[in-house]
Amino acid sequence: MADDYLVRIGKLIRDARQHRGWTQTQLAEALGTSQSAVNRIERGNQNISLEMIARIGEALDSEIVSLGYSGPMHLRVVGGRRLSGSIDVKTSKNACVALLCGSLLNKGRTVLRRVARIEEVYRLLEVLNSIGVRTRWINDGTDLEIVPPARLDLDAMDADAARRTRSIIMFLGPLLHRMDNFRLPYAGGCDLGTRTIEPHMIALRRFGLDITATEGIYHAVVERTAPDRPIVLTERGDTVTENALLAAARNDGVTVIRNASSNYMVQDLCFFLEALGVRVDGVGTTTLTVHGMADIDVDVDYSPSEDPVEAMSLLAAAVVTESELTIRRVPVEFLEIELAVLEEMGLDHDRTAEYAADNGRTRLIDLTVRPSKLEAPIDKIHPMPFPGLNIDNVPFFAAIAAVAQGQTLIHDWVYDNRAIYLTDLNRLGGRLQLLDPHRVLVEGPTRWRAAEMMCPPALRPAVVVLLAMMAAEGTSVLRNVYVINRGYEDLAERLNSVGAQIEIFRDI
Repeated sequence: MADDYLVRIGKLIRDARQHRGWTQTQLAEALGTSQSAVNRIERGNQNISLEMIARIGEALDSEIVSLGYSGPMHLRVVGGRRLSGSIDVKTSKNACVALLCGSLLNKGRTVLRRVARIEEVYRLLEVLNSIGVRTRWINDGTDLEIVPPARLDLDAMDADAARRTRSIIMFLGPLLHRMDNFRLPYAGGCDLGTRTIEPHMIALRRFGLDITATEGIYHAVVERTAPDRPIVLTERGDTVTENALLAAARNDGVTVIRNASSNYMVQDLCFFLEALGVRVDGVGTTTLTVHGMADIDVDVDYSPSEDPVEAMSLLAAAVVTESELTIRRVPVEFLEIELAVLEEMGLDHDRTAEYAADNGRTRLIDLTVRPSKLEAPIDKIHPMPFPGLNIDNVPFFAAIAAVAQGQTLIHDWVYDNRAIYLTDLNRLGGRLQLLDPHRVLVEGPTRWRAAEMMCPPALRPAVVVLLAMMAAEGTSVLRNVYVINRGYEDLAERLNSVGAQIEIFRDI
């Protein structure tokens, strides 16, 4: 391997480590090597095998190398171009992963329509396939068919795939009805700081699930019981609510879940459970009453709704590039607060009359955004549980606030690290001041400039950086975009279809 490649690989490893917030010593401990060896690797002064590169990538949850390809994927962005035309919103990433976990409830054949073909889905499919579930893409690769085995082989689980997705935590709810004891790897996904799973445990203990954690594995023992009173969630979280729903669906009786999330992916899961024959009262509220079934064996066909966070991404793309763009199939009921805030900031837009999504329940509109002279909002931008401003939409307001006149305070109180990643916009000409790990002050308007940089290791901040690069005159490079592929299907190609100029390349 030539010396210049060693230097380039070392720089990628160093950048990925720094984005993770690790020291060389911490990485060395994860690899079982010395700090001096890591230092030599990062300076390009030590030969390094593909196996070691893969181990480093796994430790940092960063695709330093991808076996079978020439290397990690990067994006080269020629910015300063106006977008035009129309673009459709894809189905919801978070709903699709919940439905994949929910398919474990069913002994029959499950067909999910227009499933997002993203890395998060691929990782879950790898896990499902490894434990005996048969999956295949049908109808020209648009839809997904899922057929479970009579008995799951959890000992054969693909642990590497499981560790690369936080969604694996939602296997707990359905599995507690199928197995008396089982093991699951620790959940992974975006690097958003420490997040406890205790709210999941509090809910699932009521069904007889007991968890101990050792050496990167959850050890589960089940002594099934039915909740004798309403389950009160200690956190109104989406995955916590989904796990409780999945457990309640196979509980032969009535389960009441209070302080439940009523967010979009939770509603889609409720609609899916109803298609399985499980009655759910209170959908869209914080109290869900689930009339469970001891056995579910049906052939079901379900269409998840569109993704409001992707819709917000496309809306932000139009705003920061000062473009006129029509975004079709927008799930408006999950963007109403965001649109109200943007209206107050001065957004010029039109919307069509509402129409039903393919699930027959979610309300959609087509939204046309035009170049606007925005003013910073009077109040801070902060997330709240639905129907408040969506947690995952907060980062996009960093890019939008950067093109508005005045100062905007963004308070991302949910995650430990995500607000920090928003300051990557400063590399592109932004003026963002980090007040503490959760609050960022954004000064606008911004004169964006091109830059080459590593992709933040969190999905939404990574897309925000890409959008700013699209607005910046000149050519930018965003390296190692695996995290974007976790949540968006063919995002670069789709943005190119409405006027962006984004090239995908690999250099190792």
